[in-house]
Amino acid sequence: MVTDSTAGAGAGGEPECSDSLRTFGAVVQALREHAGLSRAELGELVRFSKHTVASVELGRRMPDPVFVERAEPALGNTGALRKAAAHLARQPGLAAWFRQWARLEATAISLCTYECRLIPGLLQTEAYARTLFVNRLPPLGDEQIEAQWVARAERQRLLRERQNTAFSFILEEHLFLRRTGGVDVTRELIGHVLELAELRNVEVQVMPLERTAHAGMAGPMQLLETPEARWFAYNEGQRGGLFFSDPKEVSVLQMRYARMRSQALSLEDSLGLLQQMRGA
Repeated sequence: MVTDSTAGAGAGGEPECSDSLRTFGAVVQALREHAGLSRAELGELVRFSKHTVASVELGRRMPDPVFVERAEPALGNTGALRKAAAHLARQPGLAAWFRQWARLEATAISLCTYECRLIPGLLQTEAYARTLFVNRLPPLGDEQIEAQWVARAERQRLLRERQNTAFSFILEEHLFLRRTGGVDVTRELIGHVLELAELRNVEVQVMPLERTAHAGMAGPMQLLETPEARWFAYNEGQRGGLFFSDPKEVSVLQMRYARMRSQALSLEDSLGLLQQMRGA
């Protein structure tokens, strides 16, 4: 069966607020004020900007684990922040039509992604992601942008936290040549992708421009395998996504992805090309 989970404009596609994020932010703010610190002063202590502190306190941003560890001693070392951080919601800002896939993604034992439009969310830097957000139409508000970055940053923790999950990415070379956000943003992005590619559970391959045709010409795709050895697929478009559960449909996409792995540059050659592009 093919399930069309497309969401149009309106509430269905908008990010949801997270009560747990707002509660955590309120705790940070209360402890900060009790300590007699301004947001800027706390920012200096934890080595994050005052804007980040504000976003955390307002429940707009998922706190980085480093933020929590530095804020704990700066705000009295009560243990409250560490305990509260453990209960933060993991899906703030996810569009309604994406949540079904995100739930499976959180427990998958393998995840395969091919992209020809933009760098996948799991690999994006904040600067790259914000460039995409601010260029979206209809325009997003500041709170919506913050909520969407919170969700994206939280999803990215999967790469490091799920060390037994195998992540495979095939990226078109032109995604880096476009220089989305400018030269500096692109250089930072390439460095970030190279850093992630050093993880044992992450493989990154580049589909070179010189490859005039390949098995994925029909568009981007994502595949995942569950702990029960079931495979699902997901294709995202302009206004929503298609979730595939029919084994026959998924098998077609598996076949294409397997062929693309052989058509893309090898792991070593892919990293070599990215290093060359970063230095250009």
